[in-house]
Amino acid sequence: MAGNGALSGAVIAVAGAGGPAGRAAILRLAEAGATVAAADNDPERLAEAVDAARYASGGATVTGEPVDLLDLQSTRDWAAHIEKDFGRVDGLVHLVGGWRGSETFIKSSLDDWDFLELLLIRTVQHTSLAFYESLQRSDQGRYVLISAAGASKPTAGNASYAAAKAAAEAWTLALADAFRKAGGPEGLTSAATILVVKALVHDAMRADRPNAKFAGFTDVKDLAEAITEVWEKPAAEVNGNRLWLTEKP
Repeated sequence: MAGNGALSGAVIAVAGAGGPAGRAAILRLAEAGATVAAADNDPERLAEAVDAARYASGGATVTGEPVDLLDLQSTRDWAAHIEKDFGRVDGLVHLVGGWRGSETFIKSSLDDWDFLELLLIRTVQHTSLAFYESLQRSDQGRYVLISAAGASKPTAGNASYAAAKAAAEAWTLALADAFRKAGGPEGLTSAATILVVKALVHDAMRADRPNAKFAGFTDVKDLAEAITEVWEKPAAEVNGNRLWLTEKP
């Protein structure tokens, strides 16, 4: 079921591939013709996601390995051997997630900040630093961060989460500026972009809460589709931009 579009023959790394959004993304990327190198910190969950994507996509090349994205050298090693194994890296999709919140602002726990800073910021720093040169070498390199609307309009009980997401966005926009400056006279080929959702929903959530409306939520399948579409647009169109999949706050 390989596609013949922009992703046909591309090599895409997906960080945080074991969760519902990751599973949807690696399947859609494989269906679009990409070779997918998936990573997650949960080996069992990752193996299930990789097997499902291989099966459902009709035998596309989907590999998986546990990677400690909190360790810069491990992340660099992952990036290096993807390029060695497949000859190129055309994308990194950052789907490492996590959430902690509080009832009120004054009850905000800085332990939550410590947790979210590692999960939502440090992993972005490590993947962007590790993959920058490979993505810059590609003629269609893309770094795709999944972010949340709350980064632009934080609520009192979400201070740590919103601040971490905002920092991850700022780091990604700095990466976009690096791609812009590296583009040179021949123009931009690589780009860093941010897909913004309110929250994500998937089939299991709907089954658990059949009466819930999930207003403004983005289905993980729609997110996966939006991820693939990043490669269909020129680098200059997506670089340094927030692409909103929900209403702007």
